[in-house]
Order: sequence, then C-alpha cells, then structure tokens
Amino acid sequence: RIISSVLGAVQQKIETKLAESLTPVFLQVVNESNKHNVPVGSETHFKVTIVSPLFSGHSIIEQHRMVNEVLKEELKNSVHALSIQTKTPEKWDPDTHKPSPSPACVRPPSSPMRPSSSS
Repeated sequence: RIISSVLGAVQQKIETKLAESLTPVFLQVVNESNKHNVPVGSETHFKVTIVSPLFSGHSIIEQHRMVNEVLKEELKNSVHALSIQTKTPEKWDPDTHKPSPSPACVRPPSSPMRPSSSS
C-alpha cells in the first residue's frame, strides 16, 4: 500500500524509486518542506515511512543505508533532509501505526528566510 497526496516531481521520484527497489508492503513519503525555512513549493525536506520484507535480518542502520543508497542521487542534488522510519512486515502493525514526529527545524519558521542558493 502506497499513501500519497498531491506529488511534486521530487516526491514522485522518491516514491517510484523506493517502490521499485525495496518492494514495500507500505510506503508513505511526506514532503515536510513547508515546516522549514524554504521557499513555498520547495521539495527539500521529506519523511519516509517504509515497510519492506527486504529489511528482514538487517539492523535499523542497515535498513536506513538501504534507503539512502536507493535515494543517493536525490540526496546528492535536491533533497536537503530525509527522515526515515523503516520496519519489517513482522514489526509492522498497520492498525496502530502512528508515524513518529519529525525533528523541528533548527531555525524557527517565523525567522526571516535568508537568500541562498541552497537550503
């Protein structure tokens, strides 16, 4: 099951690559850029929740490395921050799933945005 809303190009690419590479039973990609000090419409901060049988037998760090490897091009170019929650199907309970909150932005959202070529 893949959960998505209106997708931008970067979010769509993230979803497609993860779905094709890690064959998830659950995948949710949320663009959290609006919670950060970036221009409106940005696709720079994402939260991924992914449940895949391919994670079985791997530590959480190894699972995160698998996600990072799939998204290495996006992380190198357009994605500034990626929050990752991985689970194996055995550890996943879709009835009680509540994503953990993402960390707060270092700068408060009310602070003025500084012009910059990257965020």
